[in-house]
Amino acid sequence: MIYPSKIEITLAIKGPSVLACGAWLKNTICLTKNDSAYLSPLIGDLSNAEARYQFDKTVLHMCKKYSVQPEIITHDLHPDFYSTQFAELFAQQYQIPVLAVQHHHAHIAAICAEHQLIEPVLGLVLDGVGLGLDSTLWGGELLRVDGTRFDRLGHLTTLALPGGDRAAQQPWRMAAAALAKLNCWDEIYLRFADQPAVKTVVAMLASNFNCPQTSSMGRLFDAAAGLLNIALIQSHEAQAAMQLQQLAQNHGEVSALPQGYSITEDNNLDFMPLLMALLECQNSRNGISYAAALFHATVIAGLAEWIETAARQHNISRLAIGGGCFHNSLLRNGLKQRLTQSPFKLMSSQQLQPDDSAIALGQAWVALLSIHR
Repeated sequence: MIYPSKIEITLAIKGPSVLACGAWLKNTICLTKNDSAYLSPLIGDLSNAEARYQFDKTVLHMCKKYSVQPEIITHDLHPDFYSTQFAELFAQQYQIPVLAVQHHHAHIAAICAEHQLIEPVLGLVLDGVGLGLDSTLWGGELLRVDGTRFDRLGHLTTLALPGGDRAAQQPWRMAAAALAKLNCWDEIYLRFADQPAVKTVVAMLASNFNCPQTSSMGRLFDAAAGLLNIALIQSHEAQAAMQLQQLAQNHGEVSALPQGYSITEDNNLDFMPLLMALLECQNSRNGISYAAALFHATVIAGLAEWIETAARQHNISRLAIGGGCFHNSLLRNGLKQRLTQSPFKLMSSQQLQPDDSAIALGQAWVALLSIHR
């Protein structure tokens, strides 16, 4: 994917200058002046010293270039992010207000900013992980966003993350979490006997030790890839999901599994029946590529029904979709095609990527609205 060197976006409102510090992965910085938002080039993952140095340097460079002294600074909810800690220190140093913006709220806010939209929208955010208002790990969210406010209308049924962040690097752990939830404990040993940590992971799942729950769509893709023995250990971000997508594209279009999902009474979308079906697909004559195509088709069908139901219930005519999972063209285009007959307008990123590189713009937009109102 190609990230532009810099972007300028015209906003629907003017206001005091905002410095938005972005996310942890694919970090960018956003600075507003009057009705313009300026986004920095991609800085990247803030886990290393070089990126953090670049982050600091970029803030100073942008403030000088655009002759701006920020009047408010904003950041992600996660307290351990370097960008959060920078924002808090900057606010203290310059005696300006600081605002925390929830990760998925920022994803949808970025789309609203691009489309110069102030009215309420239904927002579908599918990504890896972001800290929620309840301090749990979100990532498959259906939101009603109204400027500075949002309601979490529903989310994907949660899965455990055995070992926390390590589960994002090792899809077999997510598959093990799915098997545990399906009460298929013996399958974990049968499928992942060659993984040195398998006994430890089973013990963690059985005792719910170091197994935070997540509603992440990214981790659902990992669970599916793990069940199908695709990239059990990832060497780079989203490797398993991309391989799953490629297999599905190679196979071609299939029909969704009719009973592959359900919408619960509290409006959560449950794909556990689909994951159970994948166990049988792996050994069938159709093989793994069919299973990958079936997974995509059923996820798209479930999401479309979930969205359409919520749109009717809340009488919302606009839908915004964002988050890193929408780099998946099969998912993105399939969902758009399913929703073409729906009575609402579908919006997505135009100048920006759908991933965390858009977070800073969303943070800035929420901050501007908080002042404007």
